[in-house]
Amino acid sequence: MRLTKFTDLALRVSMRLAVLDEGETPTSRQVAEAVGAPYTHVAKVVSRLQRMGVLEARRGRGGGLVLTGRGLDASVGWMVRELEGHGDVVGCEDLPPCPLRSACRLRMALQTAQEAFYQVLDPMTVRDLVDGPVRPVLVQLLRR
Repeated sequence: MRLTKFTDLALRVSMRLAVLDEGETPTSRQVAEAVGAPYTHVAKVVSRLQRMGVLEARRGRGGGLVLTGRGLDASVGWMVRELEGHGDVVGCEDLPPCPLRSACRLRMALQTAQEAFYQVLDPMTVRDLVDGPVRPVLVQLLRR
């Protein structure tokens, strides 16, 4: 399974925000620069993460982005499910539908594999992702 660029970017943004110093509130533009992504893409990711309750985006003077408590302790599996959507791995029901769909065992096998993928990510949190040797690298990203 391959994650979309949107999901990858959302996880990178969350990880960067997870290591902010107290009172540090970078803008979407600063985070975009730090994670090496276009501002327009990061703005869309920020909007989605805000709707999910993962981060807060404050406007105006003194505004910026802050990861919420829910965002810090969010299950990576939950985040990926929400960001990727709940569709099938393959397009069995696309137009035209696959002619094998009534007797095919591939679809069920791929759904089982997809759920196993998510189950590995479920116990892991954003906090877990930023512990250890990655923390100093993430901290340094906004300080360049």
